[in-house]
Amino acid sequence: MIGTYAAALAVCGASLAIGQAAIVLCGARRWSWLAPAVGLALLCAVCWGTVRIGGDGIVSAVAVGLLTVGSIAYLRGRSEGGGAALRAGWPVALLALSAASLPFVVEGHFWILGTGFNPDMSQHLLATDRLAHGQGSQLLDQGYPLGPHAIVVALNKGLGIGLVQGFSGLTVAVAVLASLTALAAFAELKPLPRTAGALVVGLAYLVASYLAQGAFKETMQALFVLAFVLALRESTRSWRDVPLRFAPAALIAVGSVYTYSFAGLIWPIGIAVIWALMELVVSRTRSPAVVRAVLLAVVVLAVFVTSEIGRMIDFQRFETFDPNGPGLGNLFGQISPFEALGIWPSGDFRLAPGDGAVPAAGYCLAIAFALALFVHGLVLCRRRRESALLAGVAAAALAYLAARTGGTPYTAAKAIEIAAPLAALTILLPLLNPVELRFLRPADVKGAVRRGRVAAAAAFVLAAGVCSVLALANAPVGPTAYSSALTGMRPLVAADSTLVLASSELLDDQHGVPYIAWELRGGRVCIAPEGALSEPPPGVRFVVTRGSPAEPPFASLRVRQAAPPYVLWETTRPVSGQSPCPPIAVRQARQGPAR
Repeated sequence: MIGTYAAALAVCGASLAIGQAAIVLCGARRWSWLAPAVGLALLCAVCWGTVRIGGDGIVSAVAVGLLTVGSIAYLRGRSEGGGAALRAGWPVALLALSAASLPFVVEGHFWILGTGFNPDMSQHLLATDRLAHGQGSQLLDQGYPLGPHAIVVALNKGLGIGLVQGFSGLTVAVAVLASLTALAAFAELKPLPRTAGALVVGLAYLVASYLAQGAFKETMQALFVLAFVLALRESTRSWRDVPLRFAPAALIAVGSVYTYSFAGLIWPIGIAVIWALMELVVSRTRSPAVVRAVLLAVVVLAVFVTSEIGRMIDFQRFETFDPNGPGLGNLFGQISPFEALGIWPSGDFRLAPGDGAVPAAGYCLAIAFALALFVHGLVLCRRRRESALLAGVAAAALAYLAARTGGTPYTAAKAIEIAAPLAALTILLPLLNPVELRFLRPADVKGAVRRGRVAAAAAFVLAAGVCSVLALANAPVGPTAYSSALTGMRPLVAADSTLVLASSELLDDQHGVPYIAWELRGGRVCIAPEGALSEPPPGVRFVVTRGSPAEPPFASLRVRQAAPPYVLWETTRPVSGQSPCPPIAVRQARQGPAR
């Protein structure tokens, strides 16, 4: 617990300080709630740029420490509005932290988040472990974006935080930073609607669902897309006279690259192009100052991402982008795009309407209500010339259509999740800040409309909040320990049959079955509780246990490899008969095989 929250506090503190310093450097003196996203983006870039210097990541920790201290010193006397920001931000941060902690509270322990829904975290842990020791890995060689992993390495080397706690803390921190970033849209509201709006946008249902399965990259990308939209929105408001008014948006796009590789630029580029076209239609002017600001933003982006271009090219061959590959991932099928609207009464976003405790009619009513509010929000956003938000919605919709028609269900689901905060913002921004009511006459009509919108906003916040809490409370928390030794045994067992003996606590209480299956994917794997068998089943060649190589679980075994905390045993008897162990392919393991 201490390591998880220490990691979350360190990421949040560094992001806020570094992000605000970068915004002040761009020319804006007042506190901006875009600082969390800008700072997190810079953390990804700095940590990845320094993690392999020296071979063990200590340089990353030192660089982040110096950058954070330097940012705090630079901000003294240069930034305004910090007190008001603190008063507005602490309730949001505290409530977001509490919500993101729900999985650990419900499960009763901390450690690997999401195992049981999606065992991918073991692969991320393996790559991060190799990165922390200056070694190569499959993800590294394939150009996989490792900016978040480098942050975890910096936490490990700088603060002594374990890799599991580092990832858990990073995931919790993203939930807090996303909710704080949403305050940029609601900063002028009273405390209650401001806090409620920020939480519902930052922890929209699908974002909460992806957090529940430990999918930190998707939640980070959703944060960056939301922040990019709000940065463009701010560029036409309080940053209109700032020479580097678009530089914060460019820095946020840098975070997308180091989190999502080339695919991360799909949303910022799409949003920027659509927004620029809308602005040209509305203003019909081409200010030289705006052109210079755009060119400077492009230069900022190029400076930070040029060194990553080679890895981005390598990553385009990654299996996720193959429409003929295992495109379901951990899904059961295509998920509904209506889930992006935020009201989906299920603890598991993968379930179809009616497959859970709530009948299908309940989903239909929820969709109709949320869709009506979404259309209402689009109309009012157009009336208010919220071009940045409209561009964000349009780009997110196009990204989903592209993923749905040319990609896989797995990539389409991610596109829906990334769009979810924008959908919630489109619904809530006009409801919580109804400035156009001044044009209504007579007064009783204005009052009726205001009361109707307050009621609709309250109903949406309550329903969406309950759905997000349900998703978080349903999150599995996996094994309380991690070692790369089990993955290291895969070449030895190859396609043979392997029996894994594990404690009942690991299998029943810590969702260890899908975790173990993923670690040994590629072969035939049986998983059983310790002491449940008197001898290996016929057809089984290898047995894996935890403990000492001097204590074989069965008499007919010899040690093949000791890799603490695991021991790989091989039977001394001839292997005969058909194996009872099912083959564990990548796709099957991701969906969580039964033992």
